Amino acid sequence: MADLTQSPRPGRRIRLQHLKTPWTLIVLILLAVLALDPGNFETVIRFAIGALANTAPYILFAVLLLAYLKATGAEVLVAKAFEGRETRMILLAAVFGGLAPFCSCEVIPFIAGLLALGAPLSAVMAFWLSSPLIDPPTLLITAGALGWPFAIGKAVAAVALGLFGGFAIKALMRSGAFAQPLRTYTPPGCGCGSNKAETPVWQFWQTAERRSRFRLEFATNGLFLLKWLSLAYVLEALLVSYVPANLIAQVVGGEGVIPIATAALVGMPAYLNSYVAPPLLAGLMEQGMSAGAAMAFMIAGAVSSIPAMAAVWSLVKPRVFAAYLGLGVLGAVLAGILFQMV
Repeated sequence: MADLTQSPRPGRRIRLQHLKTPWTLIVLILLAVLALDPGNFETVIRFAIGALANTAPYILFAVLLLAYLKATGAEVLVAKAFEGRETRMILLAAVFGGLAPFCSCEVIPFIAGLLALGAPLSAVMAFWLSSPLIDPPTLLITAGALGWPFAIGKAVAAVALGLFGGFAIKALMRSGAFAQPLRTYTPPGCGCGSNKAETPVWQFWQTAERRSRFRLEFATNGLFLLKWLSLAYVLEALLVSYVPANLIAQVVGGEGVIPIATAALVGMPAYLNSYVAPPLLAGLMEQGMSAGAAMAFMIAGAVSSIPAMAAVWSLVKPRVFAAYLGLGVLGAVLAGILFQMV
């Protein structure tokens, strides 16, 4: 008789992992539509494919740009934001946070090293708050789904949130708060890798290792964006087809602070990632969601996403984590109000 206490075979574990992908969810959703509402099946397919095709140029450019930044080792430029006077560090950290091509696990040892070397928590917080909100690929995906005014507004909000958080922490530290912010930290394993060059190598194609890095990053990020955006547009098609517009308008529509604050609070647990959110928000805005509520949803969700929160929690003590989360949500509400006014 087989021992039921034994762990699953490696091959079985691999097959189960392959099933837990956006592709599986897409197939299941489409099969459900085909079974429950066959008359709407073609409409859902056409909507998702059309939306994906419209975004394809942005996806291609974003993937090429990110692969180039990774292959050249441009992330080393981010470290320069943490040199100099504290005010200057906060300003540069907030800007570089939106440009850094780090993945969620690369940023952990980077930030840990900065704090261990004595970089002020205020500048690190500025980087940490702005980094999850925007980067070149996210900017392009947001522009493709929601238009350039929204994408530029989000980029401005990212830098502003970084500045807000950085200077708030600076003021609190004057009263003695947040002394010794780091936990005891052990760097985790990470498959992202990192270039160790002291300066970027812009002509990366002259080195075989960097050419290989470019190809790997292009393929990996291209597949990542394709699968998540495919899921996003299928979900958007369902949202537009089946969710009543008056329901969306009642919850997060209209003017005032309440819809914006509600969207920020809903965005914290509901947010998927920076690539899925823009298409879903496009559908919600078509259904009656206000522009300010959409901005608050996106910013609060990015700050409180699982990778972002895990990175903060793994490094710093609970009071610093609470400050990060509180500043992020408050900043999201303020950004939503200001964007709604504009």
